Amino acid sequence: MSVLVVGGAGYIGSHVVRLLSEAGTDVVVVDDLSTSSRERVAGVPLVELDVAAFDATARLGQVIRDHDVDAVIHFAAKKQVGESVARPLYYYQQNVGGLVNLLAAMEQEGVSSIIFSSSAAVYGESLDPVVDESAPTNPINPYGATKLVGEWLLSDCERAWGLRWVALRYFNVAGTGWPELSDTAVMNLIPMVLERLVAGEAPRIFGDDYETPDGTCIRDYVHVADLAAAHVAALEALRDGLPSTVFNVGTGAGSSVTEVIDAVEQVSGIDIAPLVEPRRPGDPPSLVANADLIESRLGFRARRGLGEIVESAWRAWARPEADAS
Repeated sequence: MSVLVVGGAGYIGSHVVRLLSEAGTDVVVVDDLSTSSRERVAGVPLVELDVAAFDATARLGQVIRDHDVDAVIHFAAKKQVGESVARPLYYYQQNVGGLVNLLAAMEQEGVSSIIFSSSAAVYGESLDPVVDESAPTNPINPYGATKLVGEWLLSDCERAWGLRWVALRYFNVAGTGWPELSDTAVMNLIPMVLERLVAGEAPRIFGDDYETPDGTCIRDYVHVADLAAAHVAALEALRDGLPSTVFNVGTGAGSSVTEVIDAVEQVSGIDIAPLVEPRRPGDPPSLVANADLIESRLGFRARRGLGEIVESAWRAWARPEADAS
């Protein structure tokens, strides 16, 4: 038996693959390699495949048969909020269409367990300063909407053919567990700041007029190594009979964009004078997790704070220059 990790060569997926492999679990990866690389999962079987392609269901079914897959962890999705606002059809085709193809292959091959990469974006602009899983879901951008539709699909498949699932609603993921698995896609705040610093350019703040203490967006930053451990814990619990459910994965503590930049300045020793640019469409002012449910049900709680997140990310970004010196 093995675990199929879809999108497993990416930033979060490769951390989960590493943890599973180190625990002795057989893993096979499917990835289109659009924002990832084979080197991240060296030594693990990898099939290059876009799960949203017209023939993906048949090809995924073949992977499941060839590798005796009995459970799936699904990461593959497009995730840029601004791009989703500009290209909603593309986001639905990729994120929802890809999941449909995967679930169809699972149903055909009798695989009934899946861990789904969801998002705190399903909550939209919550009126509560700290959001738990019972909060209303009202996404304000197409990216968040595709994740919520994904959760609906899982629930519908549970009723129709017995799918068992856990959806993990991530808050903001950052840091690195291993330098070679760092976030290089430059789609999230911390790598965006580090990329510009290494290039000798000022990082950008998108909006400083939100209704927050310093005017910049507040987010709950969770270390990717903690998030990876949450996937492994959820998979083990699902195999032990956990009912299908949704969990937040965060720390319960919010940090503003300004506070993140200050933390980068402290770790890097570089004075930072950010450029303030207009708000991006679809960004809520504040989003912080109540992560009590996953702790009570799985015994999991994120252990690493913002300082360790930023320090690990900076070490990974500074490593190539250090190696060259």
